[in-house]
Amino acid sequence: MTEREKMLAGALYDCGDPELLRQWHRAKRLVQQYNTVDSEDLEQKDAILRQLLGGYGQDLWITPPFYVDYGNNIYFGSHCEVNMNCTFLDDNRITIGDYALIAPNVQIYTAFHPTDAAQRFGEPKEDGSFAFCKTQTAPVVIGDHVWIGGGAILLPGVTIGNNVVIGAGSVVTRDLPDNVVAVGNPCRVIRTNGGPEPGWER
Repeated sequence: MTEREKMLAGALYDCGDPELLRQWHRAKRLVQQYNTVDSEDLEQKDAILRQLLGGYGQDLWITPPFYVDYGNNIYFGSHCEVNMNCTFLDDNRITIGDYALIAPNVQIYTAFHPTDAAQRFGEPKEDGSFAFCKTQTAPVVIGDHVWIGGGAILLPGVTIGNNVVIGAGSVVTRDLPDNVVAVGNPCRVIRTNGGPEPGWER
């Protein structure tokens, strides 16, 4: 298996693999371009996103700055909006359904590392050169009509159902079913989505 194949399969892989680094640097160049394009130049923004992302449907709006690892593992449905300063660590696939609303400062992670410090870096290289820490991944799936509040963090491997609202500042550590409002750290369901609005955030 190539290191990219290992990465997408969730196996331990080498982040310093030359092909992965080439893709990583390419994504950083595209993101830098995107983050500096005039906000009214929709044609240029779309052209960059077509090169950067794995795929997306109609009417994608991403407010810069926007940050990714590879970009080509991110897939959006149609009619999605991502507000400023969001970070998507797409070492595995991030799949987002239709009508997603993602507030500022949301972070979506697909990468994680061994908790044992000795396992994270292994033995030092004989020549003293830098060694990337050992990494694994798990995909993140987000359904249709999902609103993710500002500053929320989604951890590797979580699946978010359809018609879900995630409160601002939440840390999502496990799957959330359809039609719920969930908040907190760790994020937990507080009611079904469709109940009374006043006071749910308390």
